[in-house]
Amino acid sequence: MAQLQQVFSDMIRNISRVIIGKEEAIEYALIALLCEGHVLIEDVPGVGKTTLASALAKSLSCTFRRIQFTPDLMPSDVTGYTMVNFTSGEMEYREGAVMSQIVLADEINRTSPKTQSALLEAMEEHQVTIDGVTHLLPRPFMVLATQNPAEFVGTYPLPEAQMDRFFLRIAIGYPTLEQEMDILERYSGQVKPMETLLPVCGAEDVISLQEQVRRIYCSPEVRSYVASIAAATRRDARLQLGLSTRAAIALVRSAQACALLSGREYIVPEDVQHMMLPVCCHRLVLMPEARMKGVTAEQVMAEVRRSVPVPVSL
Repeated sequence: MAQLQQVFSDMIRNISRVIIGKEEAIEYALIALLCEGHVLIEDVPGVGKTTLASALAKSLSCTFRRIQFTPDLMPSDVTGYTMVNFTSGEMEYREGAVMSQIVLADEINRTSPKTQSALLEAMEEHQVTIDGVTHLLPRPFMVLATQNPAEFVGTYPLPEAQMDRFFLRIAIGYPTLEQEMDILERYSGQVKPMETLLPVCGAEDVISLQEQVRRIYCSPEVRSYVASIAAATRRDARLQLGLSTRAAIALVRSAQACALLSGREYIVPEDVQHMMLPVCCHRLVLMPEARMKGVTAEQVMAEVRRSVPVPVSL
């Protein structure tokens, strides 16, 4: 565990060289990596969404590809396609951009729903099927998708089914005055900070850490606590759509990662509470009346966290 915590700290320190003052967002992205999940980075343009994803990829000795999502992007550009090899006369599979360990889906909500859905099988099953033939994706596999807020011009809101496949959602936000001064100083030099990043760990290290997360014990009391949280969202009159079973599983997995990073071999309720907002909020769909009153998913989850009884004995 001490070795894991050291690797995790080194990763945060490395990425913080280019993303300044956003340690919490970096921590959430790394937790998703340990849990074999995918990350949706949602915020206004120009605050470092793409930089965060690129810095994470450069901190790992893994293959990395970036897909710039545009309205004319085709599903085959993402998943790949088959074509005739005129030398042998046989059909050959040509890899798409998703055939990489770390995939940056940049501005995912600027492409059509048809192309967005091309990522669904890859994100959920870690494979793609082309012309009836299944091709496995490399391990570890992680999608980091960036998107601008849905009300921006030229965006296609992600459907609920695809939002639910993102392990967690993070926002970066604007820096403070002091942080922005630091950013301007670092980026006004001759050497770009991104060029100075070196890998902290490799693919085998990541796979080993992911296996350690699965060994963290989750007691029946904690499982009941998570199930009660999910049930509370489904009963809430302000929500058109509450948490799915996939969301409850993700909440347990993220709590396992939190426990491991805290040096424990078991989950405590505080681990669940720490991950509730980034794991759950993007999966909730508010009723139109609630949206008109200015209610947010974050407010609903905060009230659910206060209302659901916390188990006292584990």
